[in-house]
Amino acid sequence: MSNGEVLVSLDIGTSEIKVIIGEVLKDSLNIIGVGTAKSQGMRKGAIVDIDETVHSIKNAIEQAEHMVDMSIDRVIVAVNGNHVQLHSCHGVVAVQSEDREIGDEDVARVLDGAQVMSIPPEREIIDVIPKQFIVDGLDEITDPRGMIGVRLEMEGTIITCSKTVLHNILKCVERANLNITDICLQPIAAGSVALSRDERNLGVALIDIGGGCTTISIYENDHLLATSVIPLGGDNITKDISIGLRTTTEEAEDIKLNYGHAYFESALEDETFEATIIGSNHKEIYNQLQISDMIEARLEEIFELTEKEINRLGFHDLRGGYVLTGGTMKMQGVLELAQDVFKSNARIAIPDYIGVREPQYTVGVGTIQFAYRNAKIQGKDLFPSLIVNEQQIPKQRKSNKQQQIADEEPKQSKVANFFKSFFE
Repeated sequence: MSNGEVLVSLDIGTSEIKVIIGEVLKDSLNIIGVGTAKSQGMRKGAIVDIDETVHSIKNAIEQAEHMVDMSIDRVIVAVNGNHVQLHSCHGVVAVQSEDREIGDEDVARVLDGAQVMSIPPEREIIDVIPKQFIVDGLDEITDPRGMIGVRLEMEGTIITCSKTVLHNILKCVERANLNITDICLQPIAAGSVALSRDERNLGVALIDIGGGCTTISIYENDHLLATSVIPLGGDNITKDISIGLRTTTEEAEDIKLNYGHAYFESALEDETFEATIIGSNHKEIYNQLQISDMIEARLEEIFELTEKEINRLGFHDLRGGYVLTGGTMKMQGVLELAQDVFKSNARIAIPDYIGVREPQYTVGVGTIQFAYRNAKIQGKDLFPSLIVNEQQIPKQRKSNKQQQIADEEPKQSKVANFFKSFFE
C-alpha cells in the first residue's frame, strides 16, 4: 500500500466521532480502517466544548491508527449544514494555451473567477461545486480538461459557512495534531454515496437523522438545490426513553439500540428487558411495545417537521421519494414509519463497503469519495503523506508541517489558505 493512495475522512457528529481510512486504487475505494469514539463536546451539531471535542477526535483517530498500524497526519473534514448557505455562481475565462487545449490552470482560473462575489464578512467560502462547464457554447461538460476551445465557462454553486463555526472546527482538528487537506459539506458527501444518479435527477430528499440533528438535502437535476437542519435527532429519542422508564441516559441508549422499534404496530409484547430505576438499585421489567410508543411519537414528529421544512423550501412533488440515512436508521421499524408518514416511496441508504455497512458511516465514506472526485476536477492535491509510518517518521508539531505543505503545494484551496491564516 502506498501512502499516496490513502485518504482519511473525519466526521464530527453529535453522538459519535467517525474516522474512515480509504485506499483509492484506480478510482475504486477500499476501506482499510475505521475509528469511532463517543462525542463529548457536541450539542445539536455544534461544538460546545473544544477540549472534550479534541479528546473525542483523538480517541477516534487512535482507534483508526491502531487498525492500520500507521499514524494519521492529514484528514478531510466533513462539516454539517446547519450554518451553510448555497449561492449560484458563474465564471468565464479565455483559454490561454497556444494550442487552445484546456488544462488545469484554465479550470483553476474559471473557478477563481466564479468566486468573485460579495460575501458578508462573517461568512467564509469553503468550496465551489461545478454544475457544468461550457466550452464555446457546448454545455453539460463535467470535465473540460483536454478539450480544445477558446472560451471556458463554469456554472456552479458556492458553499459558504459561518466563520465562527468554521474557526471552532479548525481549532479542534488542529489541537488534535492533524492537518486539514480539504473540507467537504456533509449533505453533498452523503448524497454521493446514498443516492443514485436517477434519484438525483428525478428529485429526491435525503434525510440524515443523526444524534443531535436531522439534515435535509434536496437534489434535483443531479445537483444539490437546498439543505436545511432540524435540531432534533436520535438523542431526543434516548431522552424520551430515559424519562419514560426513569432510567439513566446511558441505559436508555442501550435499550434503544438493542430493543427499540419505531413502528408500534410491528413491535413485540413478548420482547422484554430490564431497566434500572434511577436513584436506586431496583430494576423494572418492560417490553418492546411500551418503548415503541415513545419512539414512534418522537420519530413521527421528526418526519412531520422534515416534510414541513421540505415544503417551506419550495419542494412538493419529489418523484425520487425519500432516502433515509444516519445512525438512527439502525433501529427496527424506521422504514415502515417513514413510508406511513410520507405516503411515498422511501428506502434506507447504507454504504456498500466491507467494515462500514451501517448507515452512520454514509457521510464518512461519501466524504472520501466526493473529495477525491472533486479534487481531480479542481486540481487540488489531496496526496501524498496523509498517513505516515509511526516507526519511521514521528509525529511533529503541525505548525511546523503546515509550512512544509505550503512549500510543496503552491496551488491550494481557499480553505487551506484560510486555515493557515487563522492559526498563524
